[in-house]
Amino acid sequence: MLVAAAVCPCPPLLVPEVAAGAAPELDAARAACTDALGVLAAARPDRLVVVGPAEENGRGPHPEGAHGSFRGFGVDLDVRLGGNGRQNGTEPSSDADGRVLPASLAVATWLLGRTGWSAAPVEGLGVGEPLAAERCADVGRQIAAGPERLALLVMGDSSACRTLKAPGYLDERAAGFDAEVARALGTADVSALQALDAGLAYELKASGRAPWQVLAGAAQGADLDGTLLYEDAPYGVGYLIATWS
Repeated sequence: MLVAAAVCPCPPLLVPEVAAGAAPELDAARAACTDALGVLAAARPDRLVVVGPAEENGRGPHPEGAHGSFRGFGVDLDVRLGGNGRQNGTEPSSDADGRVLPASLAVATWLLGRTGWSAAPVEGLGVGEPLAAERCADVGRQIAAGPERLALLVMGDSSACRTLKAPGYLDERAAGFDAEVARALGTADVSALQALDAGLAYELKASGRAPWQVLAGAAQGADLDGTLLYEDAPYGVGYLIATWS
């Protein structure tokens, strides 16, 4: 039973060590993420599942204790899902099958460690970008099945095409897409999230589409209210932070 959800963006730039001199530019986003995680803790969940976009080798479940790293971004910083989150100065270990956390879940793990998350056990789920909408919803329904109190931390960015200097260059469709996602997340509109066009999301480089649709599946029948905490497009990428409770 889903009792609360938080939606956060997943750029590694949220981690100040990665952003370096540009770190203050995302201070407001970090503060909103902290507020969103506070809503999750206040819901007193029995379990927290972190859902985020993943490349092929990061898809599927990641157990508590799984490791991630920001070394690929030139930072000597490793994280561990659960516990205090942060593990500096040691090489990250991997899951039993040799995988480490995808970048989106590593950012989520850093956020959880930053806030000292201890409200419930944590596990991760990496979702592939091509996963069809109905399959995403099925995954969400499976996660939320059962009587335990479930919270979701859903990671993903909106379009990356808001400006000429954006990673995907300027696409005139991006602003409208982002506005509809912001409205849906801010009002907990499950149907609108489920109806997002996967092809358009791919063209706009919106990494959050599949995780948002997992949320939509998990939230069916939960009767949650939504609140939009943050909406901006620094660097031409849409970042949205919302809570459902």
